[in-house]
Amino acid sequence: MSALPLFPDSAAVADGELVVGGVRTSALAERFGTPLVVYCEQTLRARARAYRAAAPDALVAYGTKAFPNVAVLKLLAEEGLGADISSRGELEYALRAGIPGNRIVVHGNNKSLEELRACAAAGVAQVVVDAPDEVELCAQAGIRSILVRTTLGVDVDTHAAIATGHHGSKFGLPPELAMETLAAARAAGIEAAGLHMHLGSQLLDAAPGQEAVVGLLQVVLEARERLNGWTPTTIDLGGGLGIAYTGADTPPSVDAFAGGLVRRFRQEWETHRLPQPRLILEPGRSIVGQAGFTLYRVGVVKATGDGTTYVAIDGGMSDNPRPQLYGAVYEALLAQRADEVVAPGSFAVCGKHCESGDVLIEEARLPHPRRGDLLAVPATGAYTLSMGSNYNALPRPAAVLVGNGSARLIRRRETINDLLALEA
Repeated sequence: MSALPLFPDSAAVADGELVVGGVRTSALAERFGTPLVVYCEQTLRARARAYRAAAPDALVAYGTKAFPNVAVLKLLAEEGLGADISSRGELEYALRAGIPGNRIVVHGNNKSLEELRACAAAGVAQVVVDAPDEVELCAQAGIRSILVRTTLGVDVDTHAAIATGHHGSKFGLPPELAMETLAAARAAGIEAAGLHMHLGSQLLDAAPGQEAVVGLLQVVLEARERLNGWTPTTIDLGGGLGIAYTGADTPPSVDAFAGGLVRRFRQEWETHRLPQPRLILEPGRSIVGQAGFTLYRVGVVKATGDGTTYVAIDGGMSDNPRPQLYGAVYEALLAQRADEVVAPGSFAVCGKHCESGDVLIEEARLPHPRRGDLLAVPATGAYTLSMGSNYNALPRPAAVLVGNGSARLIRRRETINDLLALEA
C-alpha cells in the first residue's frame, strides 16, 4: 500500500479494497465501467481552500487546461476561485459553470480576433498579451484592460516541454519588449494594468518563483521610469506547483509555495515603497492532480523473452499520454487487493494501443496481477483526460465525482457513435 498517500485525501483501504470518498472502487467500476477517472470532492475543496488561505487577497484562477469540466469549475467557484483560460472552448466551460468575467483571466500565445471578441462580450477582466501585435487585436475586439506577459530568464527543474520562464520560450516577451508593449497599449487607449509571469509546470521547488519576483520588480521599476510613473495595479504570478506522482516526489505545500511567493512579493514591493497591486495566481495541476485517479480493468498478463511481464489494461496512451509526452512516472495498486504483499520484481503496465511505446508504468510493484483485476493509478486528475485522444478509435473515459459515500457522473463515457457523428 505504499502508493496510498498518492491517492486523494479521502482514500483508505477497507477489507482489502481501495475506498475513496466513502465509495468502494469495485462499485464505481461496476456502475460506470472502466477506464474511469475518479475525482474526490473533499480533495478538490481542500486544495482550493489552501490557496485561498495562502493568498486571501488574491484572485485564484484555476488553470482550466488541467481538466476542463463544468462540474469541477462550479465546485471551485463555490470556493471562491476564478478561471484561467486559453481558448474559446475553455471560456465556454467557465461561463457555463457560472464564473463571471471579472474572475476570468485569458491566456494564449496566438489568440484570434474571434476569441478576443468573445472575451470582451463575456466581460473578461484581464487579457494577458503575449505578443506586441495583440495590442491592436485587443483594441479591435473591445478589450479594455491587459496584462503583458514577460519572460524573466529564470530556469526551473522540470521537463523542457513544460518550462515557460526561460529565454527562448514561445511564451511572453523579453522585458524590453514587454515595456514597449505596455506603452503601445496605453497609446491605444487600453489600460495597461500590469505584468504577468509564469515559470513552468510541475515545480517542486519554491525558490525559483521568489527569484523571479525580484526580477519582476526590476522590470516594474524600469517601466516606471520610462513610462512616466506607470505603476501596475495587477500582477499575475502564475502557477506551476507540482504534485507527488511517486513516493520519491516531495512537493512543497501550497502555503510554502504560493503563500511564500505572495509574502516575498509583498515584502519586495513594500521595501521599494510601491503601491500593492491586486495579485492573481493560476494553480491547475495542484488543484486537481491528486484529487483524481484512474481505474482500469486488467486483461492480458504475459511474460516476454527478456523477462518482462506485461500487464495490459483497457486504456492507455489515449486516456493518459503523459508518459509518452513527458516521460511521466506513476505508481499503482490493485484496487481490490490493496493490502496484499507485492510480488518479487516488477510489472510493465501497458495500454491496448498499437504502439510499443504505449506503456503507462514501466516498473509497477504489485501483487501478481490477474485478468479481471482493477488497477488504480493515482495522481491522474490533471492533464490526462484534457490531453486525451481517440487513438485507435477508442472512446474517451467517463469521469465521476465522489464524496460522502456517493458518486455522480460529471463527464459521460464517449461512445463509438459519438466518434462516427463527426464523419461528414
